[in-house]
Amino acid sequence: MPDVSVIRNAHTVVVYDAASGGHAYLNDADVAFDESGFLHVGKRYDGPLAQEISGRDRMVLPGFVNVHCHSGEEPISKSLFEDQGTAALWGQAMYEYSTLIEISDDAVKAALTVMLGDLLRSGVTTFVDIAGPHECWLPTLAQSGARAYVAPGFREAAWHVENSHRLDFRWNEARGREAFARALETVDAAEAHPCGRLGGIVAPAQVETCSPELLQEAAEAARGRKVPITIHAAQTMAEHEELLRRHGLTAVQYLEKLGLLGPDLILGHCIFIDSHSWTRQRTADDLDRLADSRTSVAHCPVTFARSGMVLQSVGRYRRSGVNVALGTDSYPFNMLEEMRTALINARTAGGTVFDVSTADVFEVATLAGAKALGRSDIGRITKGAKADFSLIDLKHPGMQPVYDPLRNLLHCAAERAVAAVYVDGACVMENDRPTRVDYDGALAELQAVQDFAVRRLQANDPRGRSASELAPLSLPVLPHP
Repeated sequence: MPDVSVIRNAHTVVVYDAASGGHAYLNDADVAFDESGFLHVGKRYDGPLAQEISGRDRMVLPGFVNVHCHSGEEPISKSLFEDQGTAALWGQAMYEYSTLIEISDDAVKAALTVMLGDLLRSGVTTFVDIAGPHECWLPTLAQSGARAYVAPGFREAAWHVENSHRLDFRWNEARGREAFARALETVDAAEAHPCGRLGGIVAPAQVETCSPELLQEAAEAARGRKVPITIHAAQTMAEHEELLRRHGLTAVQYLEKLGLLGPDLILGHCIFIDSHSWTRQRTADDLDRLADSRTSVAHCPVTFARSGMVLQSVGRYRRSGVNVALGTDSYPFNMLEEMRTALINARTAGGTVFDVSTADVFEVATLAGAKALGRSDIGRITKGAKADFSLIDLKHPGMQPVYDPLRNLLHCAAERAVAAVYVDGACVMENDRPTRVDYDGALAELQAVQDFAVRRLQANDPRGRSASELAPLSLPVLPHP
């Protein structure tokens, strides 16, 4: 029999309530678990056990499910382009600036390790990593102890911004097909990985950078393997206008026409639908298409809020019946800060405090993410579910005084109050550091990696601009008097 651990007399446990289909508080409770999952949630556990953990001044939370993040070069992009954007592309910085970042193969593991550490530190136990496949990807994820889905991206067209005013697409079908084949090999390897915590997702990179044929073949490959599909779609106004130019359709309408909408599809961002105030359409049909097809949306508010863009709104999508899940996209890879931003943006976009509640956003980060991945055994604390959870320190200053602990966590304390994180009953984060990967060692590498990327900015920029032009500092640097 596997070793059993019990959290004894936890102050608060956020449990799954089958009657309501949502979460609820359970006070002064025992939680017993082993590597197979939760064995007991409720009154005193008197069964055999190998370890007892004090639940005094602790809240037990289900692990967060992050359905959209990127490793690769994203962890070294921090502090470069937050104040930048291409005015002619609605202020979006992605097309012109993100393509300038260069990272060597040797640095990919360090960047991935930092992302892993940051996710775990904010209570994430399951996540989807959309990145380019590399040799250290699966081994590092498996070593971390996290529950991870690899989503190796592929596409046939690369973005090119001409003189900061026009987005062009440079097509290479052969290269896209090669990347597609390699992606499927990586997905299959993840699904077969002996650790049992890895999975694969078929990920055509963007709806506008893949031909209709490739999108349909990707969906067929995913559905044949019974794995999810994820696509960046309706993520920018430039993409929205490009699809209108090509097909006369929004991203949601186009994917519906191709037969891709469905309960196994996760749309990355899905902000600029027909009813968004920035678009030219004066219809409101896309939400019904998403709800009727049971397609999920990966909402990543922080990255887009940096460019002045918001989904309109989380509450409206949910009231329309759309499954909205949460992702962190790029840095800071902090799920709790993402939840706070999601809540504030929703209330701002919806024009009311009543657009979403703290409980709504918590569900988006847990049960909705599990649903998007087709799982009923994660994102919840209940007997039989995977033992993926966090311990929250209720004595942390940010959690004091305690009336409603979830509100304290989301609105005030964030990751600072996360004391430990468990996946499959094993501790994978404690004392603000992952326990199975060298987070501090990876952090020490990142400065040199970013310095290299900054030196390469001018060479990678089609206009040959210097690093100081592309990424000016927030403040001038004065000489010593």
